[in-house]
Amino acid sequence: MKQLFLSALFFCFATTGFAQSNLVSYDDLSYLLHNNIYKADTFFTAKGYKLLKKDVKKNVRKYNLDIPGGTYININLRSDGKRMFVEFDTNELAQYNMIYNSISQYVDKESATPDVQTFNVKDLGVIYIMADDAVPYNPTRREYTIRIVADKNITAYD
Repeated sequence: MKQLFLSALFFCFATTGFAQSNLVSYDDLSYLLHNNIYKADTFFTAKGYKLLKKDVKKNVRKYNLDIPGGTYININLRSDGKRMFVEFDTNELAQYNMIYNSISQYVDKESATPDVQTFNVKDLGVIYIMADDAVPYNPTRREYTIRIVADKNITAYD
């Protein structure tokens, strides 16, 4: 009985540990901004995202992850020369919390208006977070738009 309980407990911890592996954190953003857009394809498919759109001429990629429970994460990547721009559209609170908590120790300057939270993050760039009410209105869900503009000193390596 004890062995069954311990194995069930281990299984629960193992599955919850892998549950956040598809969410993007500070380290993931740093990897994306320091590497070229072609490495993003491998990175996001390994995390379980689907490639929705790939435009080689404009250097644009769009990824989607549908999460059980009706939530989603849409990621748009754009490479402009050697700089990368990342945009998230999500209604997954865990993704917002993951980014907010993982950048908290690297924030140089933080400001907020009623509509936008702005973070200057060391070795990353500027992160803009906008939160809106979900359509149709749901008091337990919010829609987040997270834009990451890389610092001008950060360029993608080949």
